[in-house]
Amino acid sequence: MSRHPIHKTRNFGIIAHIDAGKTTTSERILLYTGLTHKIGEVHEGEATMDWMAQERERGITITSAATTTFWKAPSWVYEGEKDTLTKFNIIDTPGHVDFTVEVERSLRVLDGAVTVFDGVAGVESQSETVWRQAEKYGVPRICFINKLDRTGADFFFDVKSIKDRLTDNGVVMQLPIGAEDNLQGMVDLLTRTAIIYKDDQGKDIEHTDVPDDMKEIVEEYRNKLIEKAVEMDDELMEKYLEGDELTVEQIKGAVRKGTVQSKLHPIYCGTALKNKGVQPLLDAICEFLPSPLDVPVTKGTDVKDESIEIAAPPEDNKPLASLAFKIASDQFGSLTFFRVYSGVV
Repeated sequence: MSRHPIHKTRNFGIIAHIDAGKTTTSERILLYTGLTHKIGEVHEGEATMDWMAQERERGITITSAATTTFWKAPSWVYEGEKDTLTKFNIIDTPGHVDFTVEVERSLRVLDGAVTVFDGVAGVESQSETVWRQAEKYGVPRICFINKLDRTGADFFFDVKSIKDRLTDNGVVMQLPIGAEDNLQGMVDLLTRTAIIYKDDQGKDIEHTDVPDDMKEIVEEYRNKLIEKAVEMDDELMEKYLEGDELTVEQIKGAVRKGTVQSKLHPIYCGTALKNKGVQPLLDAICEFLPSPLDVPVTKGTDVKDESIEIAAPPEDNKPLASLAFKIASDQFGSLTFFRVYSGVV
């Protein structure tokens, strides 16, 4: 059966506290990957992922919605391969505490997650709940500190709240340039490149040198990032301690290894509403979140004898193993969403 290569597939969800900008982030992902050609705004009741009338009316996500799109990954991810097109299977989950069970069902079938945080509020109560649920199911996470254009937004406060309330293994990958109304872009710590957004559509982007007034803090956070990354790889640790210069790809490879094992959580930043920081987040999803081949093999039960447990490796020629995680009812009847772990439907 002809299909997209499984190592170039990312099954991930967007999880967060209500109003952290989860659905807006999902909408921008759909826009920049070319799946939609018009921005669907939550506050206008036009979000693509909020398909129920009640969701559009209230501006909140009630049920998880699933969609598929594609993004061209940075070349290092699939070393030596010309085609780097990566398939995204995305689930946008609810943030409201009343719909927590919907999030839990979705997390069971995800290989990775993007956790969105409000740039003003930091870690909130439901952020903690979904984070712990993701830990329960062993779902690797990357963090996106959103809404940095809002009055009172503070990137470093958010980073501290992630460290204090969720994990000590967050690694800052970017630093914002400016804040609130003056948010211009971000600095990529590994490449020491400033990404400046010249328009409100997130399309006119300039890659330039790090601003002079940020060079010191960039080096400080870059060193912290490298120190965390090399802990994931003994060989790199040895090179680092001997004073050898590590390549950007080597460091990213170590960060990927740590992320897939849920030992590291890369932290990105921006504002989805103002279209800043979404493309680097898409690259990060390709770079650091696992494919189905990177996660432990799922176990299923034999349909004839539920006491027998069977491994379900992600291969077409194995017996079918799948898990239904959602049932949606509309005017056409019932629709069941399921994740296939092995075999073919």
